[in-house]
Amino acid sequence: MKQILIIEVSPRTGVSASRKVTEKLSARLRAEFPDAKLVYRDLAKDKTPHLDDSTLKAISSKDPVEIQANRESGRLSDQLIDELLSSDLLVIATPMWNFGIPSSLKAWIDFVVRAGKTFSYTESGVSGLAKNKKAILVIASGGVFSDGPWKPFDFVEPYLRHILRFIGIEDVQTVRVEGLNIPSLAGAAVPNAEAAVERLVL
Repeated sequence: MKQILIIEVSPRTGVSASRKVTEKLSARLRAEFPDAKLVYRDLAKDKTPHLDDSTLKAISSKDPVEIQANRESGRLSDQLIDELLSSDLLVIATPMWNFGIPSSLKAWIDFVVRAGKTFSYTESGVSGLAKNKKAILVIASGGVFSDGPWKPFDFVEPYLRHILRFIGIEDVQTVRVEGLNIPSLAGAAVPNAEAAVERLVL
């Protein structure tokens, strides 16, 4: 493994449960892949803007003149895509907010899911171009969504798995940090997730 890309999402830098678990995962990755380059993209500190008109023209237009005119707006997309395509493993650590992903993570996704770069249209449909990669999702939530009555309300893991599959990443594992707002479960949420990190197949 040559490069590992770690996407941190939570703005609660000091007390974030997902960040605590990612620290554990990063330590294991450094131990098992000492020669790999770990690239950190902190979406709370280095904010990815939401798509605007000029960026959309830069990354989706088929008009060379329009692309050139908006070239600067497309640079960040190129940079983020290069980080992703140069990595063998992608780690996304995110909280669940209102049953979905934070808008900062959606903004990053909108910059990297790009026709001709991470997927292509073919006669038989869409083909992902980010193949032969693995991904690990670290998902923190106040409730329990991996099983039980709240599972249908989880729009984080199904969406992330779908979008990763869309660009060609099918080997996806998930670590749950859940029950953080449930008094009887909160104390064990991070230790249980850290134990799950040790069971991941890397």
